[in-house]
Amino acid sequence: MAGRTVRAERVSATRELILAAAERLFAEHGVFAVSNRQVSEAAGQGNSAAVGYHFGTKTDLVRAIARRHTEPIERVRLQMVADVSGSTDVRDWVACMVRPLTEHLAAMDSPTWFARFGAQVMTDPALREIMINEAMTSPSLRQALEGLNRCLPELPVEVRLERGDMARQLTVHMCAERERALAENTPTPRSSWHDAATGLIDAIVGMWLAPVTTRT
Repeated sequence: MAGRTVRAERVSATRELILAAAERLFAEHGVFAVSNRQVSEAAGQGNSAAVGYHFGTKTDLVRAIARRHTEPIERVRLQMVADVSGSTDVRDWVACMVRPLTEHLAAMDSPTWFARFGAQVMTDPALREIMINEAMTSPSLRQALEGLNRCLPELPVEVRLERGDMARQLTVHMCAERERALAENTPTPRSSWHDAATGLIDAIVGMWLAPVTTRT
């Protein structure tokens, strides 16, 4: 029994090392520019087949990295959604979509890589559905979207979909840009992740409430 426990702990530690190394390399260079061998070496694994052994395909590895961050983000969002239940204020629901990510990034040791990893994956046609599908399995995110939609009943469906894409792109890439600046110790427009989220929420709320030009 003790031997099995030790082995399980060793396997878990190896998986964490691989996930951390892959997240950093993918964030810096893009997913398909990084080989499994490079990930294994960065994780301190002598066996170049370690990534495949523990995770399978590169797609499986990307999914595992995304899921590594799901639980803490979901925990924050569940509480936020409960706190604003029944709200008719667009800002409340936008905050439920933005702040769980920024709070998660703020809580991690610097430098962080997850925002840049997400930006790399979201710009890859073969992988972006992983991030979207993982996000949409979140019960709290679905509740936040439902709350937002209730605040905007007159918004045409096509405009709703378009602005949803805009909001997602803004969140992903603005967080990635701030994360990059912090890692490189260059100036940022806002002094903290909390303040950065406030600015992002301001912009996204303005976008959702912007007038809709009728097509002619």
